[in-house]
Amino acid sequence: MAATNLTTMVPKSPEPARFAIRKAVRADADAAWDIRRAAVMSECPSAYPLDQLEQWTGGTASRAFADAVEERFLVATVDEHVAGTGMIDLTTGKIDAIFVHPAYMKRGIGAAMMRHLETLARSQGLRELKLDSTLNAASFYRSLGFEGDEIAPYRSPRGLTMDCVPMTKRLSG
Repeated sequence: MAATNLTTMVPKSPEPARFAIRKAVRADADAAWDIRRAAVMSECPSAYPLDQLEQWTGGTASRAFADAVEERFLVATVDEHVAGTGMIDLTTGKIDAIFVHPAYMKRGIGAAMMRHLETLARSQGLRELKLDSTLNAASFYRSLGFEGDEIAPYRSPRGLTMDCVPMTKRLSG
């Protein structure tokens, strides 16, 4: 599947986006990879060295990444275009891969994805959510009720070690 360049298709708008959240399919893998890279390269340069960001996001979507997308990802779509991603492990409450394409940032998609994942966690009886926030995104997660201030090393699936903020959110009954 050819990746869609959302930046050229979507004008920046302060309007809330009209979107839907659905289970990802394998064909979403390239778009999910491109959104991850675009989001990281747009939002993280003030928090991490560029060479570290390149190491984190470079290359193309691997078969293992496509497998993960198909098995565990959810996507937010706007007019059938994938605009954001997210996933949760419903056995541990671990949230990961929360990325929104820069053309859709600040329009409620990331917060809606987080609320959706929280609803899934509650439906499974989970009492706590966990995530590792990039340094620049910790305030976003705090605004959604997550707690955590300590910076700790995080080892990515690609073997990169980077500073992150481990965060948790207690879920009430």
